[in-house]
Amino acid sequence: MIRLELLRHDHSEIESVKAEDISTVISQPDSLLWIDLADPTDADFKMLAQEFDFHPLALEDARKEGQRPKLDQYPTFLFIIFYAVQVISDARAFSTQELALFVGANYLVTIHRQPVPTLEDVATRWRQNAANLHGEGVAILLYSILDTIVDSYFPILDEVAERIDSMEEAIFNRAGKDALQTLFQHRKNLLALRRVIAPERDLTGMLVRRDLELLGPATAVYFQDVYDHVLRVTDALDTYRDLLSGALDAYLSVVSNNLNQVMRTLTAWSIILMSVTLIASIYGMNVALWPANGSVVAGAFSVTMMGAIGAILFVLFKGINWI
Repeated sequence: MIRLELLRHDHSEIESVKAEDISTVISQPDSLLWIDLADPTDADFKMLAQEFDFHPLALEDARKEGQRPKLDQYPTFLFIIFYAVQVISDARAFSTQELALFVGANYLVTIHRQPVPTLEDVATRWRQNAANLHGEGVAILLYSILDTIVDSYFPILDEVAERIDSMEEAIFNRAGKDALQTLFQHRKNLLALRRVIAPERDLTGMLVRRDLELLGPATAVYFQDVYDHVLRVTDALDTYRDLLSGALDAYLSVVSNNLNQVMRTLTAWSIILMSVTLIASIYGMNVALWPANGSVVAGAFSVTMMGAIGAILFVLFKGINWI
């Protein structure tokens, strides 16, 4: 699906245009065209190559999914790979949507395979604020897209923090196999997030530079804001990674302590039973020379001795918290 929206030179409102009018629109330097391609086809890529004369390498990267976030500079346009992130509540995981952007002097092309809800928010804001743009150009539209995507990362961080807190409670309440599986799942999700967000720090750092002619030096302050937000996100991800490492150490400590307690309990009961069995074995020997063998008094004495030794050892081990 293709969506084309045009902000004309008078900046009064956003209007839709047809695909066959692209050449005419981009030839007007004071106009700003936004083309959004959702799940593009080969015909769509062929149209982009004909209308904009994009470099084949950039089009190839836009076709293939799984690209690393980056910014490539070409003579007449910038090519950017950026990622949006969403929470999958049922699976307790995160999904990423890859977004390719072609930034020209008076146009912006966005390409994505999966739906990117943040783009709808940007389109709504862009239509509402058309009269207030005052000829800022493509840089403001690019900033709006990147800023909206980066701002959507912060609820993700809140979700990560909540999951880590609940996981830490689970570790100390029931340090079982499920807790370990949950811990490693969180680590996997966190690494996946960091893999797509961390490179965006360098990308937005490049946008802050004032020597990008297509964006202009006046808009660097806007991209500085995006850079600061990405920096906060990556720092938070590093902090959560350290917390998960600490949680893993805590899990191993809890498991080790539980195992030690089990071993102490088994050892204590083994000593109690061994001591009682020793008395029973001695008085149970079928030897005629053993004192008071066969006597009722001897039987009562042996039973009393076994009970007393067992009770004394039980109290002793209970006092040192082995039972």
